[in-house]
Amino acid sequence: MTDNNVVSINGRLVREAELRFSTSGTAVVRFSIAVNRSVKKGDKWEDEASFFDCAMFGKMAESVSKYLEKGKQVSIIGELVQNR
Repeated sequence: MTDNNVVSINGRLVREAELRFSTSGTAVVRFSIAVNRSVKKGDKWEDEASFFDCAMFGKMAESVSKYLEKGKQVSIIGELVQNR
């Protein structure tokens, strides 16, 4: 059986995306997504936000970077990598 690492996130961009190029010339766009969920606290429901830092590489990063504007709703599918 093969391990699987797939994540889907739907949310809003927290800030403008940053497009940069690595020393080897590969495009890298970095952005953050906020995702709200409702949490019951006592008798009331409150919104709670989770924030996810994302990166995209290569030609696709160059192509989509011009459309990634603060507040815009986005949906991404990718893999989850934990930084330690």
